Order: sequence, then structure tokens, then C-alpha cells
Amino acid sequence: MKQTYGDKIFSILNYVCLTGAAVTMLMPLVHLLAVSLSSPIAADSKQVFLIPIEFTVASWEHILQNKGLWGSFGITVYITVMGTLLSMLFSVLTAYPLSHKEFLVRKPIMFAIIITMIFNAPLIPFFLTVRELGMMNSVWALILPGLISTFNMIIIRTFLMGIPSELYDSARMDGCNDAGILFRIYLPLSKPVLATVSLFYAVGYWNTFQRAVLFIRDPNKWPLQMKLRAYLTSPEELAAVNMALGDYDFNTTTLKAATIIFATVPIILVYPYLQKYFVKGSMLGSVKE
Repeated sequence: MKQTYGDKIFSILNYVCLTGAAVTMLMPLVHLLAVSLSSPIAADSKQVFLIPIEFTVASWEHILQNKGLWGSFGITVYITVMGTLLSMLFSVLTAYPLSHKEFLVRKPIMFAIIITMIFNAPLIPFFLTVRELGMMNSVWALILPGLISTFNMIIIRTFLMGIPSELYDSARMDGCNDAGILFRIYLPLSKPVLATVSLFYAVGYWNTFQRAVLFIRDPNKWPLQMKLRAYLTSPEELAAVNMALGDYDFNTTTLKAATIIFATVPIILVYPYLQKYFVKGSMLGSVKE
């Protein structure tokens, strides 16, 4: 279809605006990377913008040799992988029956679920419940209390409702049970929405902070975001390390920048592998009710 003059102008403006937005979002990361690769004097004197000045990798050498930081990284990876798998499993198992009109109590259950989106549990009862369940100082306190996101479950449910009911009826006539229909028919057709919701869950688990503050007291069990908070709010710790090593090729400013990049980039690198599913999954999971 041939584009009109107005369509061409709109497309050009659209590309310009999106490119500008992308550059605006990317610049802070590039700036932090440049600071982490610059000398302490250049970083503290605000000379660094997007290009490193007096290039050095001393900050990164220190970060990559920090066993405590790698320990927190491992905990965060475990929380992200295990939490995403369990969240997806239970979200799908919840969404599947609610996507069928034949399920007689579908509307009351959906009403009760939607209520949780409006009225959240108060913080103190929530804390006391987790404590009484014996999950204090456990990584499960960062996974189980928020295992299912109502918003994500509704996206999956809405997507499943869009799958033709004839597939379900045919499989039932062939003697397939609900478990077989879900895992052999519905899930293979739901890759876009599964990839999209998995990314939502993974980003949430990777950025776990509030629950870690509430439930994790042992610094050895801190996730990466808690360790990052400790570095950003307690520069004395980094300064003490610097003085002890007698290494003046980095300081608290360059170490902070390197730590932020270290904690942010891994989850960003996941997106390109799911990009082809992301837009399609979001749209298909949010149109039909």
C-alpha cells in the first residue's frame, strides 16, 4: 500500500522521536560506563561525559575480584531463575481453568483475584505472616510471597481465551485430559505471551529490593540490589578497601559506577533474545476479554 505524504511525515517524526527516546535512555548507562573506566581525578572533577578520560580498568578489576559481590550475584541469579519458573508454572495453572467459560466458579474467583489488585496486604501483617512461616533470612522469602502477579496472570488468561475452543473440544474427543491439552496444545501456541510474562517476572525478581530489606538480615544472603545499596550508601566501605590495597587507580566514584553497570547490564542482555515475542505477546494478551 502506497504511503501518503502525511504518512511519510508521521513515519519520519516517529523514527526521530523513538531514536531520541532510545538515546536519552542509553546515555546514563554510557556515562556510568565511561566513569567506571576513567581515572579517579577525572571522575571526581566531573570531566567525564560519554568517553573515558585517562582510561583504566582498575575499578572493574576490583569489582570482578570481589567475592562478596559475586556471591550476591549468584543469589540474584538463583532467585530470578527459580522465581520465574515457579511464577510461570503457577500463573499458567491459575490462568488455564479461568480461561474456560465452562468453569462454573470462574467469575467469583476472578472477582476475588482482581480485588487483590486494588487492596494490597498491609506491610506489618505481611511481615508478621512471612516471619511466622519461618522464612526470615531465606531466599524463599523473596520468591514465595509474590509468586503470582495478578496482572501477569490476567495477561496469560486473556491470551488463552483467544485460542479457538475447537482445539480443546477436538482434544477432549480424542481422549486427552486437561493436563495434556494445556502442555501439549495450549502452551506451544502461547510462546509469545509466555516469553513476555517471563521477562516481566525475571525483571521483578532481578530487582528484588524491598522484600530483601524486610526479610534478609544476613549480609551473606543479600541479593545484588542490596549489595549495590550498601555500596552506594556506605562509601566508607569502598574507601577502606581502596586504602587497604594502596591502589589509587580507582576510588568510590568509579567503583560505584562499575557496580551499577555490573548489576544492571545482565538483565538488559536478556531482552534481545525475547524481543521478537515481546510486542506480539503483550498485544495479544491484552486485547480480547
